[in-house]
Amino acid sequence: MIRYLLPGLAVLLLAACQDNAEPGPDSSAITYEPRSYVKVEHPAWSRNASIYQLNTRQFTEEGTFSAAQEQLPRIKALGTDIIWLMPIHPIGEENRKGKLGSPYSVKDYYGVNPEFGSLDDLRQFIDAAHALDMYVILDWVANHTAWDNGMRYQHPEWYERDHNGDFRPTPWWDWSDIIDLDYSKPGLRKYMTDAMVYWVEEVGVDGFRADVAGFVPLDFWNTVRRRLDRVKPVFMLAEWESRDLHEHAFDMTYAWSWWDTMHAITHGKADLGRLFTYYSWNESAFPEDSYRMVFVSNHDKNSWEATQYEAFGEGLEATIVLSVVGEGMPLVYNGQEAGNRKRLEFFEKDPIEWKADPIGDLYQQLLHLKKENTALWNGAAGATMVRVPNSQPQQVFSFVRENDRDKVFAVMNFSGKPRQVSFSDTLFPGAYTELFSQQVVELDKGFTLALQPWEYRVYVR
Repeated sequence: MIRYLLPGLAVLLLAACQDNAEPGPDSSAITYEPRSYVKVEHPAWSRNASIYQLNTRQFTEEGTFSAAQEQLPRIKALGTDIIWLMPIHPIGEENRKGKLGSPYSVKDYYGVNPEFGSLDDLRQFIDAAHALDMYVILDWVANHTAWDNGMRYQHPEWYERDHNGDFRPTPWWDWSDIIDLDYSKPGLRKYMTDAMVYWVEEVGVDGFRADVAGFVPLDFWNTVRRRLDRVKPVFMLAEWESRDLHEHAFDMTYAWSWWDTMHAITHGKADLGRLFTYYSWNESAFPEDSYRMVFVSNHDKNSWEATQYEAFGEGLEATIVLSVVGEGMPLVYNGQEAGNRKRLEFFEKDPIEWKADPIGDLYQQLLHLKKENTALWNGAAGATMVRVPNSQPQQVFSFVRENDRDKVFAVMNFSGKPRQVSFSDTLFPGAYTELFSQQVVELDKGFTLALQPWEYRVYVR
């Protein structure tokens, strides 16, 4: 009635209702109030955490969960909190690569690879980690399965096909030991979600690292996170570099571009301008409470590209320092702390040679600093990096991270030449203790610093 008798008033009333309506997926309401992009609620224990990647096959001579369990106190003492276990499932035999195959070729999502032990062994490993206030996440391969995964026979409709109608590996990659799943199928989505819930609910895992997460639809991951959080607070890491994954699904994404940037700088193929670009992008394009995983090595980099020494040369230690005191959650790939100098075999047994090494001491100092110094915590719990201008901006990187309680002033010479550097701005002056020398210093506006090639300083307050 109003529409016909008072069309103008009806339009105004409708507009008023729309302006005050709660926004929804079908709402045309306009609001100018800022909203937090990250809807994920990070587990409280992740706020000052660091992560350790454990390659069960190569971690010990035995290559088992039980043998790895004995090393948990050492991993804890290093300063890491989250243990990321590479895939623990039975490995496919059809079209297998190498003698032992790739753990990313999953034959059974509910099973445990007998090479590593039994389900009870895994449970005991997780219980032992929890007793040390550590957390365990499983590597989850949702994009594809082994050729002989039971789903291929029970639900062939859940798989993608090529132009000939045959099962196909992921296009353009040399992944001949796997075939791709089709996430347009609701049955597949439910099966995969139920499987992930099983490991959290029945076995006690604390979350997942999602292999090639961007190859799987985002709405699937959003659903998974809702289901898992109903069981308990979980931690989710995506092997992908995208802001969108942080809204509803993942706590942390890979900072692949950070690794590429540092590799280029330490090999003389770029100056620090490229690093400024990375941190500008990270601060401006990624939400404040998103976690980014920064790493000097991981299983992909180590096996297929370079050891940490090959990747960063004389700049390795400075790169490690930046990975911990800069923004992001640092990853330690097993063997780094032992100074591992070999590219670990991927499809064969190739155990790490464990020994004391200065790299381990460096990581331990840095990771304990991160845990204690709130300015270095993850996401919004930590402090944003702020550049401190200096007289050698293309070779010397300097910044402050500061909150109401703590402060760090870091300086790193990313060049193979000695540098005499002075600093400007009002950010850095004050009293500090230098982390590595434990020297107490008072830095004023006239402060200058002589740095040897690749030398670094971390001033802590």
